[in-house]
Amino acid sequence: MNALEKKWADLEEAQISCRKCPRLVEWREEVARVKRRAYLDWDYWGKPVPGLGDHEAQVLLVGLAPGAHGANRTGRIFTGDGSGDFLYPALFRAGFANQPQAVHRGDGLALNNMFISAVCRCVPPGNKPKAVEISNCRPYLEGELDLLANMQVIVALGKIAFDQTLRVYRQRTGEKYRFEFKHNAQYQLGAGLPWLVSSYHPSRQNTQTGRLTESMFADVWRGVLDLLQ
Repeated sequence: MNALEKKWADLEEAQISCRKCPRLVEWREEVARVKRRAYLDWDYWGKPVPGLGDHEAQVLLVGLAPGAHGANRTGRIFTGDGSGDFLYPALFRAGFANQPQAVHRGDGLALNNMFISAVCRCVPPGNKPKAVEISNCRPYLEGELDLLANMQVIVALGKIAFDQTLRVYRQRTGEKYRFEFKHNAQYQLGAGLPWLVSSYHPSRQNTQTGRLTESMFADVWRGVLDLLQ
């Protein structure tokens, strides 16, 4: 293992062993213990869910948090729930994933030129993390930003991911970015810095109501590919 991969391994271990937020620790473990009827035969992950993907990636995707019976069950981000069922086919069609489905950690999924992260690594009750919990988790996102040396584009899924990404770069650059969250907007963070692309989150609430359609999501990834050219 070279020095860079050792840093990745240390960061992942720090995430998985994290117990900074008592409310989230209690909730993720309760969900894993009680389980959902459809998954009674599963051994739930029940721990913080680390980032996933290509360490040489030019694209970073930032989501919100693990799903209670998705990533908190499977141990892999956006895996085993409705959001992942919408996300991974889109990534497959855009060439960022080798297959259109994500079911469990051993299903063969591999990401190409993409790393997937999140604002929170633990499932929050009601999908609503508190400000202090977001703050506690921010160093893990910052650690990934530091290690992704080839990154050119950040895609923020949802307003919280967008706002938190901007917060990191405001602190790093001193800029007072006034960017507005809206679907499929592209913003340049500054010379030598990545583009920031905003998208509605592929939650069931958004996809089942038509707020986010397959066509709208495909437009985001086409735009990302254009930025990489």
